[in-house]
Amino acid sequence: MSILISATIVGPLLAAAIALLFRRSASLRDFTAISGLTVATASAIGILLHVESGGTHVLRVGNWHPELGIVLVADLFAALVLPVALLIILIVEFFAISQRRTAWGANPELAGPLLLVLTSGVSLAILTGDLFTLFVAFEMILVSSYVLLTHQGQQAQVRSGMTYVVMNLLSSTLFLFGLAFVYAAAGTVNMAILAERIPTLPDGIRWGLGAWFFVVFGTKAAVFPLFSWLPDSYPTAPTTITAVFAGLLTKIGIYSMIRFHTLMEMDALGPALLAVAAITMLIGALGALAQSDVKRILSFHVISQIGYMLMGLGLFSVAGTTAAILFLIHHMPVKTVLFLVGGLIENTQGTSRLSKLGGLSRTSPALAALFAVPALSLAGLPPFSGFVAKLGVIRAGVEETATLVVMAALLAGALTLLSMTKIWIGVFWGPPPEHAVGPSPTPANRRLMYSATGTAVAGTLTISLFAGTLFDLSQRAATGLTTADLYIGAVFP
Repeated sequence: MSILISATIVGPLLAAAIALLFRRSASLRDFTAISGLTVATASAIGILLHVESGGTHVLRVGNWHPELGIVLVADLFAALVLPVALLIILIVEFFAISQRRTAWGANPELAGPLLLVLTSGVSLAILTGDLFTLFVAFEMILVSSYVLLTHQGQQAQVRSGMTYVVMNLLSSTLFLFGLAFVYAAAGTVNMAILAERIPTLPDGIRWGLGAWFFVVFGTKAAVFPLFSWLPDSYPTAPTTITAVFAGLLTKIGIYSMIRFHTLMEMDALGPALLAVAAITMLIGALGALAQSDVKRILSFHVISQIGYMLMGLGLFSVAGTTAAILFLIHHMPVKTVLFLVGGLIENTQGTSRLSKLGGLSRTSPALAALFAVPALSLAGLPPFSGFVAKLGVIRAGVEETATLVVMAALLAGALTLLSMTKIWIGVFWGPPPEHAVGPSPTPANRRLMYSATGTAVAGTLTISLFAGTLFDLSQRAATGLTTADLYIGAVFP
């Protein structure tokens, strides 16, 4: 089991180093990247199987005491999120191998190795059991994502990249101060020990720490009003980079928030979190309706959907946390697929602006089908995974009589459906454009890109098919988070 945990973090880093050595050889570089991601993904699936049957596993790096050294904790929450995250990156890498051969693709000599470094950071963020290592993981993600965002050197990318890096550097600075405050108040940064000590602190200090880390993680998650960096930065990046960012980066922020605020029993912040969740949902959905570009519409929906997860957390109940976890698992592949479809549209038509598109339902029915499934899921229509996830969040809100945020969630869902309809009408209906201005990949490349996207769509349907099982697992994971003794007992048996 310890080997599996190590493989999800160390494996991608080793593969990144090897891929850099072979950066001039496309076949060796791509084979190394795919191999590294495959090993990490298989290891993550193995972790889930072990944790589901045998319970939480703790790896003490260097065999140091948890209060002094690095601790990696594979509980059910981490074990559920990790394989989904790594599988997404693996699928996107297959898509990227084809798209790099077109004018729309990222620089293959940099993108593959950096994506592997980002993968290692994602795995570390999910598995770490202390706040300082979480900070290190965030910095690994930030450095690699910033280069991935701006490496093509286009003016729009550099401009939006500056906003992205400034906001995230601000978040990192606040994180460092937060670490100092936590250590001064509790004498440790280990989350299991903090789960014992923080609830015993005076209320002012306790809620101050909770609010501080809400800002830190909320910036990463792009909640209101800390979302300004996202709508400008995501649309400018190459499709494969944007797909990974949209599917994972904000989710790591909300994942960290769920873990920290539930373990530390920050339930007094619930009303504030629910208010921010409602505004985040509505601002994201309204912002999407106001856009005229496929990528910008989808970028605003990243913000809106984060609001649903924050709503589940803000209820501070087992039902709410369960719904937030299930929503997190559902949203990662759905949002990734939608951006991959956006990339296919851009590849074939040369643009993602609605005014310059149309008629793709007739000229490319397969592409229309690939868009329709995740779009309906994002809107929360049955029988897709988004319906199950949104129903869980709204049901939890009704149980806690959180009427206003439930109304906001229902309204945001209706607005999401309208914006998905806007894309459908603009891209797939209407007269086709007279000329496709962009480059079209070779048939072999197009087949691989469609295959990767279709695999991701199949993943979203799998979530729908096994929604009952995933709900039960999410409920067990939520119980482990809301009952801190289970987490503490695993780290300190």
